[in-house]
Amino acid sequence: MRIADLGNATGRHKEDHRMFSYAAALVLVLLFLSSAVKILNEYERGVIFRLGRVIGCKGPGLILLIPAIDKMIRVDLRVVAMDVPAQDVITRDNVTIKVSAVLYFRVIDPNRAIVGVENYLYATSQLSQTTLRSVCGQAELDELLAEREKINEHLQEILDKDTEPWGVKVAKVEIKNIDLPQEMQRAIAKQAEAERERRAKVIGAEGEFQAAQKLSDAAKIIGENPIALQLRYLQTLREVAAENNSTTIFPVPIDLLTPFMQLAKMVTPAPPKE
Repeated sequence: MRIADLGNATGRHKEDHRMFSYAAALVLVLLFLSSAVKILNEYERGVIFRLGRVIGCKGPGLILLIPAIDKMIRVDLRVVAMDVPAQDVITRDNVTIKVSAVLYFRVIDPNRAIVGVENYLYATSQLSQTTLRSVCGQAELDELLAEREKINEHLQEILDKDTEPWGVKVAKVEIKNIDLPQEMQRAIAKQAEAERERRAKVIGAEGEFQAAQKLSDAAKIIGENPIALQLRYLQTLREVAAENNSTTIFPVPIDLLTPFMQLAKMVTPAPPKE
């Protein structure tokens, strides 16, 4: 009985050892597959380093690596929208403002984005801040407020040129906000109010000029046709009578009194000569 029990124990021990070996082998296979097989999404690329040297960019889909020899770094190719923090800027006309912007860019060359710069996200962010301060400091306040599209295009050209060695393409730069001091806001409000008053006065003067020109044209027409004055007089009487006024004023044209004035001059004797 003891020999049989010893044999059974030995068999169970061998079986346990075999199961442990199978489990260890399965774990090793899983570790090998996890380090050798990579899956990249459609918008991702993998920069492969083999013993420290770049062998190329792969993806998307299934990627096979050599464990302990190959190393892969994922790079996202989607457009990145990055906020540029508000920067203190002194414009060319010595006005202190705060300017913030938003930057749109994406990676077009994953190899250069990994090899050419340590951290392309951080480098692009710092470059955008310094460029924003530099470009806005070269412009006047009125130019920043009225010509944002021009400033945006200038920023985009500079950043795109500087980030090209990093494999980064700057698609667009937009100035998001310009914070003005309270004193400058009041001054701009006064300027806008004065500009509106000037326009109102100019429009009023133009209206008076046009009205005077029309009256002059009407006087010329009435001068050529005297009967038109009488018709206008009758029309005015009709309009006054239609308002149900208790008092009606009848203007007498001076032309009706002209014959009497001429007759009076003829009757009046001339003064005696000395």
